[in-house]
Amino acid sequence: MTNPSAQAGDRQGSGRFEHYRDPVDGTRWRVDVGFIDSNWRCLWGDGCAGILDRRTAELEQGCCSVGAHLIDDEEAGLIAALGLSLDPARFQQHAAAADSGVLVDGPQPATRVVDGACIFFNKPGFDGGVGCALHLAAVDEGDSPMDWKPSICWQAPLKVDDHGDGSKTLRPWGRHDWGTDEPLAWCCTEANDEPGQEPTAFDGDRRVADSMHDELAGLVGPEIAVMLQQRADPSHRPADADRTGERQGNGPS
Repeated sequence: MTNPSAQAGDRQGSGRFEHYRDPVDGTRWRVDVGFIDSNWRCLWGDGCAGILDRRTAELEQGCCSVGAHLIDDEEAGLIAALGLSLDPARFQQHAAAADSGVLVDGPQPATRVVDGACIFFNKPGFDGGVGCALHLAAVDEGDSPMDWKPSICWQAPLKVDDHGDGSKTLRPWGRHDWGTDEPLAWCCTEANDEPGQEPTAFDGDRRVADSMHDELAGLVGPEIAVMLQQRADPSHRPADADRTGERQGNGPS
């Protein structure tokens, strides 16, 4: 059943932004609160149609049909080391990793694509479990998957735009962000209210501010992440939130 408070939030493309200032480092954030207040949820393993030019729910690849771009050499080194340390029983492509590594050669570090998906993707039917081998290994070790996976993987569908004045925008991914030559057949951050046009990712029972609180804390900082949780209840809103509203078309883009 849908959470009424989550349902009240607008969806991707709503144009509802608010400004927040990080009380720790002073960073000014422009946040798409329409998405943060929505009841979006990740549909991986529950009908996600993927990011290809055709709907491919049966592949269960989700966002893993492409390699994960890594933010810097430090993250590339971490992912490369983890790839060599994974238990083969949990890593379907361990032989390919041992033979040629897990990263592509080139100026932009990214994970390799093997057999039509990110090298870390375990296909349905693999005894070690379907999905991200890094995620599975982190859970096995009792760690947060955020500490094992590429940043882009645990952040999605949240995206940060950096601006020349030092401010940042937090928003959901859109079709254009994938940078693929072929148009996506489906995009999970787009509201879909047409009968018979399932799946829709806007049917969760919690607001994104709650369901992705850890991810938000990792992106905007724990203080603003708490503000985003509390914004639905003005009585619990901090007095120093430095929060202002904005309609679409104002401020940095």
